[in-house]
Amino acid sequence: MHVGLNLIFLVPGETGGMEVAARETIPALVAAAPPGTRFTAFVNRDAGPGPWDELIEKIVVPVRVANRLQWVRGEQQLLPRLAMGAGVDLVHSLASTAPAWGRFTRVVTVHDLIYRHLPGAHHGMRSLAMRVLVPLAVRRSDRVIVDSEATKRDLVELLRALPERIDVVPLGIGALQRADPLPERDVRARFGLGDRSVLLSLSAKREHKNLGALLEALAALPSRPVLILAGYPTPHERELRLRAQALGIADDVRWPGWLTPSELEGLWRLTSAFVFPSLYEGFGLPVLEAMARGVPVACSNASSLPEVAGEAALMFDPRDPRSIAVALERLLHPGPEIEALKAAGVARAAQFTWQRTASGTLASYARALEYGRWAQRRTPAA
Repeated sequence: MHVGLNLIFLVPGETGGMEVAARETIPALVAAAPPGTRFTAFVNRDAGPGPWDELIEKIVVPVRVANRLQWVRGEQQLLPRLAMGAGVDLVHSLASTAPAWGRFTRVVTVHDLIYRHLPGAHHGMRSLAMRVLVPLAVRRSDRVIVDSEATKRDLVELLRALPERIDVVPLGIGALQRADPLPERDVRARFGLGDRSVLLSLSAKREHKNLGALLEALAALPSRPVLILAGYPTPHERELRLRAQALGIADDVRWPGWLTPSELEGLWRLTSAFVFPSLYEGFGLPVLEAMARGVPVACSNASSLPEVAGEAALMFDPRDPRSIAVALERLLHPGPEIEALKAAGVARAAQFTWQRTASGTLASYARALEYGRWAQRRTPAA
């Protein structure tokens, strides 16, 4: 079997959880694949280094995906020709959109349908592309992989996808320690933390991440920690900063963009709790990242997050700042409940491995290929 991996979407540092999933899944797929399986990655000109350089073959599709028209052209016109020329049997598209034609079996991973739930999450050409290309990919693919049962329900209800063609394959632990942590003294000095307790939240400053409600919850706490809102900046950040000022908590919030691996590991070491108030997630990798490190978690009870967190996190209503504040207040008081939550989180995170993701993905490939053979048998000869 020759598998083509559609990675045209990937620009390092700009694609968040989808990039983590691709980088972690590829080595696990290579390790778990049956003997004789061959992988070829189809990447754009800006993909940068990765496992597609070290472990498998690579073909560069001559587009730059910062230009959305080039991205669509690369995926819909150039990739099918390159894949057929390379002799692939199956193309797996790892980021919700996929080529609509080509003489090969097609599998697509749809991470979420946020463009349907929260239309403001994407803008301009990207918003249009999602509305057109995601349903097209679901219709034209032989199998659809999703990260959670919540996303499967979305596909069935919103896109009328056939449930029997959808495979739920959870992701693994997002990012384990990849660097030595910055010493606590240096972390506290770098982010102006003094000797205060710290809450950490990791997400892009986007509206569906619901950081405004988190700021309101912070303002309601009687003993206020420092809240670190780490993640790449967006135009929405200005609105959030103004909200913090209006609430009188501007001095209690830090706004770093991208963190270095050492900074992030240092923050994981000293943070009292991790909070994830998102209104919608296809999976929720940061929740597992916190749990795997023994950090207690409070997170939203929306979309896929209850599936990921299980009983190992304090859940809250993300649309109710008071509900968020109550959960945070509990996390900030050490005791038997918090120690039990930490232990439960470590055990919960251990259930999600990239080996399991690879195994489920390969099983989906087998179903897709079998469906393709069945469809060919039903097609009358010309």
